[in-house]
Amino acid sequence: MNLYGIQAIYKAEMARMWRTVLQSIASPVISTSLYFIVFGAAIGTRMAEIDGVSYGAFIIPGLIMLLLLNESISNASFGIYMPKFTGTIYEVLSAPVSPVEIVVGYVGAAATKSVLLGLLVLVTARLFVDYQILHPFWMLAFLILTAVTFSLFGFIIGVWADGFEKLQIIPLMIVTPLAFLGGSFYSITMLPPFWQTVTLFNPVVYLISGFRWSFYGAADVHIGVSVGMTLVFLSVCLTLVWWIFRTGYKLKP
Repeated sequence: MNLYGIQAIYKAEMARMWRTVLQSIASPVISTSLYFIVFGAAIGTRMAEIDGVSYGAFIIPGLIMLLLLNESISNASFGIYMPKFTGTIYEVLSAPVSPVEIVVGYVGAAATKSVLLGLLVLVTARLFVDYQILHPFWMLAFLILTAVTFSLFGFIIGVWADGFEKLQIIPLMIVTPLAFLGGSFYSITMLPPFWQTVTLFNPVVYLISGFRWSFYGAADVHIGVSVGMTLVFLSVCLTLVWWIFRTGYKLKP
């Protein structure tokens, strides 16, 4: 494996984050902090506990997961789209790096950014809400697994998109609504039976439920099912990435 090639792509992507600190780091952290202030500190004090957890603490995993999904997709899609837009993707494809090494470089950088943001928001949440993490190992593992999975998904979107507006279609019109309807701010057990069944068709439910379990040991869906669904989506993304490089879809003229 060409570690130098992976390192070059990885460093270039990480350098872009440090050049745009306000947009890449400050903006999402401040936006998420506003949720903690409004829902956690203001509204949360007037709401009953959910599964024995205060409302402000209950929404922390959901908000971090919402941030993680959007940032993973955004970072990865923009990272691969820009070389396509400028034409430098042909230099990358002609360089002595394999498709696996290209994906590891771009997806690894996007996942690293997302995990760093998730941890930063987790630390920031302590300023507004008291919380505990019962399973810190599983919390970190779930954070990394989700970041890698949706960075791969973002990579696919970046290859598919042929304009800047398409980069935002799926995150804004599909992923964000699914995250809001997937239990970010409530437990799906609070819904009527019919809507509980309907909600189980939302894949984001399994991500938020599994991540919340690592904090408080309570989940809407069994942790094994949550991990399994995440691995299934990871497998689908890996298959699509393999197909993209196998066929040269939108990468080669």
